[in-house]
Amino acid sequence: MRRRHASRGALRDRQFEAFVAGAGGRLLHTATLLTAESPGDNPRARRLLTRALAHTYAGWDRLHGEDPYDRARQYLATRFARGSWHRRGAFGRGRPDPAAPLARLSAQERLVLVLRLHEGVAEEQAAALLGLSPDRVRAVCHRATSRLLHPPRGSAPVVRGAGAVAS
Repeated sequence: MRRRHASRGALRDRQFEAFVAGAGGRLLHTATLLTAESPGDNPRARRLLTRALAHTYAGWDRLHGEDPYDRARQYLATRFARGSWHRRGAFGRGRPDPAAPLARLSAQERLVLVLRLHEGVAEEQAAALLGLSPDRVRAVCHRATSRLLHPPRGSAPVVRGAGAVAS
């Protein structure tokens, strides 16, 4: 009996290790996009990923055919949302890397944009996951896309007076 439990635990560990080997990089990239950190210096994204993977591992035996990637992504998104939108969690306290393209977006805009465009989550699924209406998800996604494609312009350059005569 004890040997059976040990072999079941070893099988579970191997399956989870294979999942992390295959999906860990993409999930880290997703977390890095959410936190708007640079890929080389992303401690908040790594903490977020670690928590998502720990949560996925804890419920591994209860997946029953459910996709572990979806489960990890859902936890990643909800944990980021909870921490960022309420500004109480560890993920809301850090500042995005100003050089990151997504840094000028709000946390909600980053989350919706990453889920919809990077992860390919359907509008209705993203809405259900975030507790928003599909119309709100659509509006946030459009606004975020527009802000990325059309960044605010800086001030106009100073033009020297045309009436000045050079000596």
